[in-house]
Amino acid sequence: MLSLPVIRQDAAYHLFADRRVLCGVPNFWDVASNLPFLLVGIAGLMFCLGSSLRAGRSAWLVLFGGVSLVSIGSGVYHWNPGDATLVWDRLPMTIAFMGLFVALLAEFVHARLGDFLLVPMLLLGLFSVLYWERADDLRLYIWVQLFPLLTIPAVMLLFRARYTHSWLLAPALGLYVLAKLAEIYDREFFALTGGAFSGHSLKHVLAAAGCFTILWMLRARKPV
Repeated sequence: MLSLPVIRQDAAYHLFADRRVLCGVPNFWDVASNLPFLLVGIAGLMFCLGSSLRAGRSAWLVLFGGVSLVSIGSGVYHWNPGDATLVWDRLPMTIAFMGLFVALLAEFVHARLGDFLLVPMLLLGLFSVLYWERADDLRLYIWVQLFPLLTIPAVMLLFRARYTHSWLLAPALGLYVLAKLAEIYDREFFALTGGAFSGHSLKHVLAAAGCFTILWMLRARKPV
């Protein structure tokens, strides 16, 4: 990734398909569709705080804390899309990505990885956003998103699961891939639904469903 030329933020990124104003809220559905993140994040935090999770407990808390903050940061961004507000959208996303990544490393590889890696990986994720904001270079931020998604399947194949229901990670990752596709085809989906719902709004719902699938896994699983 770092061998590629500098990747600038495209100004057209902020031109979303659905710009309807409802109840005085600009870009209403892109803002309102972040509510599932808040619901799943709070439910996840309550479960993690009330259960006896072993390896990776702190990382799971970071994941669902980040998911909760995504609802706020993304809502702020979509209220007034621009580079300045996009920072608040991306910062909590890196928190959630790194929380999930470290939690799974702690559970599949070694429990102590959760203790050693959580803070450094969180700092790396936050730095990737600040580096983009200062240098207008997305390479490190893109790497922070892609690296966990590529590493998690490899870890699942190479290491034995310590809990049941780990298969739910596959549909969770699949939902995130569908969310990214919905984001790419924002305008096409908006046209396909006759202007009822945009691809970017659908992205929020699909990504939140992926987070809910992870919560479902944690609630249903048992030690192997």
